[in-house]
Amino acid sequence: MSLSKFSDKLFSRAALRGIFAICVFMVLWEVGARSEQWFGYRFPFVGLVPPPTDVLVSWSGLIGDAGYWHSWYKSFLRVFGGFTAAMLIGIPLGLIMAVNKSCYGIIFPTFEVLRPIPPLAWVPASIIFWPTQELSIAFVTFLGAFYTIVINVLGGAKSINKQFIQAALSMGASQWDIFRRIVLPATLPSIVVGSAVGMGITWEVVVAAEMISGGGASGGAGGGLGFFIWSSYVGGSYEQIIVGMFSIGIAGYISSELIRQLGGKFTPWLKTR
Repeated sequence: MSLSKFSDKLFSRAALRGIFAICVFMVLWEVGARSEQWFGYRFPFVGLVPPPTDVLVSWSGLIGDAGYWHSWYKSFLRVFGGFTAAMLIGIPLGLIMAVNKSCYGIIFPTFEVLRPIPPLAWVPASIIFWPTQELSIAFVTFLGAFYTIVINVLGGAKSINKQFIQAALSMGASQWDIFRRIVLPATLPSIVVGSAVGMGITWEVVVAAEMISGGGASGGAGGGLGFFIWSSYVGGSYEQIIVGMFSIGIAGYISSELIRQLGGKFTPWLKTR
């Protein structure tokens, strides 16, 4: 992206509205958190939350902390591993079920029974059956994205107009040509959407899994952002809890935005301008 395009995007109406909304949120948060100090009355719920100024002070103190950045690294590594495995297995599985009725009839019933089970419900079982906590976290992270990706791929492939396929067959197209020129391009937008949604779920799952399992094999400092939040809670550092929460939000946004940008490269026909 050129500097001029970046500047136009940064100062666009949508960006300015977003910045204004964040500023209003921060001001309301500061007033609510300091309500007892300033007005002698504690606002319900918000009055117990550390004010954003204290959170920023705590955050600035963590910038030079290697353990904090190692927590980012560990969580990113787990998310990337689980998400990559979910894509490598989920996309082909969704496409196979979409194009082959026999595979759909065999696989989908079992898939649909397992899909409603929350990934976090697998945490105790995965800790028991996988040899290391690191593998158990990776497995739960994989499940967080797997079902979403498969459902989106399956839905996108099944929504293809059958007349396109019939027209291609009438003109002598092979099954590989139909898959390569019709099924896959038509399914790509669903793959991108499913991947972006699955990435968000993956971050939710990995953080909770890190909290429950104690940060994986490394434990202690650098056990991931989920363990960072849990250890901050145990240590009574409530400002750091908020820092960890915002760190997860930023990491999740960056990850999903990268997927959307990458997806835009593969689906240029969806661009409106």
